[in-house]
Amino acid sequence: MRSIFCAALMPLCGLLAAGCSAETGSTPASALHADPSAFDGERALSEARAFVELGPKVAGTPACMAAAEYIRDRLAGLGLDAAIDDFEEESPAGATRFRNVEGVLRGGGRDWIILGCHYDTKEGIAPGFAGANDSGSGVGVLLELARIICAGGGAGNCSLLFAFFDGEECKLDYGPQDGFHGSRRMARRFSQEGRAGNVRGVIVADMVGDEDLRVALPRNGDRALMLAVLSAAAAEGIRDRFSLARWNTLDDHQAFLDAGMPAVVLIDFTYGSAPGLNDYWHTGADTIDKLSAQSLGMAGRVICRALAHLDAAGPGRRQE
Repeated sequence: MRSIFCAALMPLCGLLAAGCSAETGSTPASALHADPSAFDGERALSEARAFVELGPKVAGTPACMAAAEYIRDRLAGLGLDAAIDDFEEESPAGATRFRNVEGVLRGGGRDWIILGCHYDTKEGIAPGFAGANDSGSGVGVLLELARIICAGGGAGNCSLLFAFFDGEECKLDYGPQDGFHGSRRMARRFSQEGRAGNVRGVIVADMVGDEDLRVALPRNGDRALMLAVLSAAAAEGIRDRFSLARWNTLDDHQAFLDAGMPAVVLIDFTYGSAPGLNDYWHTGADTIDKLSAQSLGMAGRVICRALAHLDAAGPGRRQE
């Protein structure tokens, strides 16, 4: 899915201390209609289960295209302006057709908040491999977030873009033409259209359904967004489930960072048969029975609080 490598520790002692305070994590005044307590982990799990039951979704295949249409229809049914961005890029398999799915809720200003996950699955893992945690969990969380925001009255100061990326998984090894096709496409479009400066934040959810949820925020993330996530976790009383990683992680947030947009990824890279192991990742053991409604609920509520924090910032202002 991605490469992980050690990185020099940056001075984040103040960030860690601030993130431990529940008071810091209190939800600021926001026009966003989203109550964290309304996020239903069981609903998110049901969404993930229904998506996983569609089967493998290898980028460029008819099954992956059908999955994109499924997500688009779910978003439209929830009340979002939903569309598919269909594009072709070179990959190790040659010219490959990819489809990003986008769901938009218009806010009152010019700024944007992007919520992202990938929906494609890795090829060649096991017969019928459908990526329960490694794609399904993020899809479930984003669809449930879309539901509660629509039910609560819609977006606030910022427009919300729910982005479901295709082509996150690489065919051979990550490189300019292998992996992260969907996120690079979206980041490039925002830059070309002159909208990158209006993005207050990009929050990506990846592998957030493990029963023993332990989210580690990679060092290659926006400092202010990391603080917002840690503070939100403190406000939820689950700060012990969220930490700063000692490494960088290549994931869909990186394309936005490279384009000058603040971004962070929530990822639990200890998805395995015992604490600290990651031996379910990219194996046939990544199945729906490993996902926890409680963990999906924790991830969803933390993201919801972080959204409110971003939405409360002044127009055109990035978090300091």
